[in-house]
Amino acid sequence: MKRILTSAALLAAISISSSAVSDVLLIDVIAESPPNSPAGLVRPSHGMSMDSVKQRFGEPTEVYSPVGEPPITRWGYQGYSVYFEHDRVITTVVHQ
Repeated sequence: MKRILTSAALLAAISISSSAVSDVLLIDVIAESPPNSPAGLVRPSHGMSMDSVKQRFGEPTEVYSPVGEPPITRWGYQGYSVYFEHDRVITTVVHQ
């Protein structure tokens, strides 16, 4: 019985420490994203229209068809992807 309790405690400790490490690594990756500034990686910001993104950043290298409702469209650029809901930017994701 003592051996079963010890094994269960060890398994619980490993599970807890494993999830804590994953959380730290995710936060480190987010912190490493370059800033959206001339010193970092200039990219579209939240709320920009598709037309203004094309005017400022040029034609995307890849255009993916809208998915879901509301329609979410992705445009690929060198170094980042831009996600639109209808015709407005909802987020820009830097490629790692």
